[in-house]
Amino acid sequence: MACLGVFVAYLPVTTVSVSLPAVQRALGASTSQLSWVSDAFVLPMAALILTTGVWGDVHGRKRVFQVGMALCALGAAISLFSDSVHALWAGQAASGLGAAALLPTTLALISHAVPDHRERGRFIGLWAMSLMASLAVGPLIAGVLLEHVAWRWIFLLPVPVSLIVLVVAAFLLPDSRAPHGRRLDWPGQISAAVAVTAVVYGVIEGGADGFGEPAVVAALVLGAVAAVVFVVVERRSASPMLDLALFRSPAFTATALVAMISFLGLIGFFFVLSLYFGMVQHLTTMEAALRMVTVSGVALVVGAPIGRLMHRISARVLITTGLVVAAGAMLSLTGVDAHTSYGSIVWRLALLGLGMGAVLTPMTASAVSSVPYHLAGMAAAGNNAFRQVGGALGPAVLGALLTTRALDALPGRLTDAGVPAEAGARVLDTAREQGLGAVAGLHLDAATGPALTALGDSFLDGMRLCLTVSASLALLAAVACAVLLRPAAKETAPAPTEETPARPAPVPTG
Repeated sequence: MACLGVFVAYLPVTTVSVSLPAVQRALGASTSQLSWVSDAFVLPMAALILTTGVWGDVHGRKRVFQVGMALCALGAAISLFSDSVHALWAGQAASGLGAAALLPTTLALISHAVPDHRERGRFIGLWAMSLMASLAVGPLIAGVLLEHVAWRWIFLLPVPVSLIVLVVAAFLLPDSRAPHGRRLDWPGQISAAVAVTAVVYGVIEGGADGFGEPAVVAALVLGAVAAVVFVVVERRSASPMLDLALFRSPAFTATALVAMISFLGLIGFFFVLSLYFGMVQHLTTMEAALRMVTVSGVALVVGAPIGRLMHRISARVLITTGLVVAAGAMLSLTGVDAHTSYGSIVWRLALLGLGMGAVLTPMTASAVSSVPYHLAGMAAAGNNAFRQVGGALGPAVLGALLTTRALDALPGRLTDAGVPAEAGARVLDTAREQGLGAVAGLHLDAATGPALTALGDSFLDGMRLCLTVSASLALLAAVACAVLLRPAAKETAPAPTEETPARPAPVPTG
């Protein structure tokens, strides 16, 4: 049940990513609006994942699991029948709320159902493989469907699966609660949600309208103030949502940084790559899916061997090496152009998947084992939260960089392609007002071909900037990991009592 839950929770990530060009053509969405299609899902997941974990501890994990499945079904149904980008945002947001409920709850259900920590490690590994499998099959599902039906049908599968799992859970899933009482930290939750939402909004809209716009400046200032408020209230809270004592551990700080940067690059990369395949290479959705699945597919395959290597090679070496490999893969992708062949690009994507697979498996295990036992559960939830914040910022940051750089390069590219001044002005106005994708719908007579060539070249300029920035962040995280991630001193577990259950060993949580 936990594996099915996390599979359904993560299915919209790559299913939607590979479908973005089709969504843009059907709904006439701008690049910033497309960013919100992805972020409407990831943002509530990032903002509420810690709170839903506490809800499960307090009110019962089975109940929160069922609520999460119901929200996934509802969100998919709204998206399935959406006829505007705003309705699609609403559906994605509901699915994101469901995913926020499912991620921490499924892990807690496994821990309760499998008391033996050695046996539990195997089931946690299956949980992590289910997450990666969802990322791997998402593009293929979208590719098959979009070859035959409209884009909205990519949301059909989660509806019956979620409802079936919801019904079966009512009869078969045992309930559990945390052994020690916890309380919801409303001031911390509200300030964290405001901070994440305001920053992501400011980055997306700043990339579209300019960072000097009053609404953008106000959003970024609000995000900064809310972040300071979060730190203050968490330091004073008797039951903090995220105990700031975690950051006294250099290893936890390093893994939090790695988690955020890894998913910022991975989810943002899927966003940019999907647009590259659609706008520059003009591939069908299935052709794009076969290329994109390489990343998550290779990461899924190497996950199990990496897990076994953790007993022989330190997590610091594995994570640092994986980040360096991922950075190298992204830098190699800066050499692609509109005519790069499948064979030439697939090895670069496989290399990226190899690097990400080496990072994702040991990352949370290191976060958990680097802190005292009584903070281990919060460390795992915190690591997941930082991962989702990175996932929310990925499309926002890279989308803003892509749009800004492409629009800056477009006038020169139009001139180089020999596009007449009048047609070039029309292209620029359309790109600035409606987004880069809208240019493909213009009819410019003899200038249409050169204009599309100029659009592709300017897009490649933006994509190369995104890849360079992502690679630089990965290298920065690698340095932080090499310096900060040290083996934690082993803590002696307290003797089990009626009030204090036997301590399970920390295990990887994907």
